[in-house]
Amino acid sequence: MAFDEALMAGASRLGQPVLRFYGWTEPAATFGYFQKIEEIERATPLRPLVRRPTGGGLVPHDADWTYSVAIPPGHVWYELRAEQSYEQMHHWIQQSLARLGVVTALAPCCRKEIPGQCFAGYEKADLLWQGRKIAGAAQRRSKHGLLIQGSIQPTPPVVGREAWQEAMRQAAFTAWGAAWTELQVEDWLSEQVKELVQANYASPAYNRRR
Repeated sequence: MAFDEALMAGASRLGQPVLRFYGWTEPAATFGYFQKIEEIERATPLRPLVRRPTGGGLVPHDADWTYSVAIPPGHVWYELRAEQSYEQMHHWIQQSLARLGVVTALAPCCRKEIPGQCFAGYEKADLLWQGRKIAGAAQRRSKHGLLIQGSIQPTPPVVGREAWQEAMRQAAFTAWGAAWTELQVEDWLSEQVKELVQANYASPAYNRRR
């Protein structure tokens, strides 16, 4: 979470969009920046719980695939309204899964089941597989950049994580001509991550702030 927030804060300095893939070494859950942890503690037995820098609801992390996208100000994606940005993100994922033979659809509207839990219902433009939500995301925009954090629940037919990641890169090249290079993590970015960990994410008080 600290690395994602640092990518958003440093988006202007990085100067280009950054796509990050990551996973979890143990079962955990993240919850939205504006949620109250007391409600989250009652809603899931998963621990640890980590407050995200983005909005949205409770997301369980175990076998899911997580990613983030950081967009600098001035980029065409940064200028999109939140609804348009959300739809574009899931359309990108839809196209990547289609390359692997997985047919999905963007939700035309909403179905709420359990308040605050991202995968218990779905919102407009969430990604559905056979009527069930498999991909959701949350966003945060600041003067420094736009951060999108998302989670995908792998579904039958099972595709590999690495195959999906490559399909994401290929889909972006097809749609926007994106040419990918590996991010070089410079000292200033590493230092910002460390500062965010110490100030926020390593502190139980940060989780309980609201």
